[in-house]
Amino acid sequence: MSESQTERITERLRDDIVNGVRAPGDRLVERDLATELGVSRVPVREALRTLAVEGLVVPRPRSWATVREFTERDLSDLHEVRSALELTTFRLAAERRTDADAAALSRIVEAGLTAARAGDVVRARGASADFHERAVEIAGNRLLAEIELQLRGRLRWLYGQHDDLLTVATEHQRLAEAITAQDVEALPSLVDAHLATGHRLAVARRA
Repeated sequence: MSESQTERITERLRDDIVNGVRAPGDRLVERDLATELGVSRVPVREALRTLAVEGLVVPRPRSWATVREFTERDLSDLHEVRSALELTTFRLAAERRTDADAAALSRIVEAGLTAARAGDVVRARGASADFHERAVEIAGNRLLAEIELQLRGRLRWLYGQHDDLLTVATEHQRLAEAITAQDVEALPSLVDAHLATGHRLAVARRA
């Protein structure tokens, strides 16, 4: 077993969960997944362990797991944690960004807008996750990056709950413009609006 194989299986299963290919409550059986993906059970087992730590699957006895069913309380908890972290992330990104950082963020925004206008759900949601993860990188705070990494699976799932793709992409554009302009004063209202949009869309999708 190679580390890259385990990572590949983990990423594949994570993407399937985030994109709804494997729905909440679906059984993830080591033996069946190994056959489906053409690998041994070992990397599948390690992938399920990783996804359990990320909060995307619930381990069960006898070599299987289920895709986690997120509750309203889970959404509320994620919203509260994001509220505590996002403003700090974007403020640091604005203060520390380089021209290369700003250009990279702009490319992600354009990819998200293009996908949203085309109705490409998977690419639009992927760009949404990329935008937030890139902002954390630009912020340049190692502890913040460690915290984000622990939450990444659940946050990627949350970004996948956005059905109003163009609204989300447009809000990312405004945030990117503020970061590029290093307009720290504009960020609180932009971040609050973006968090409210994300929470509203996630809750509405459960209704």
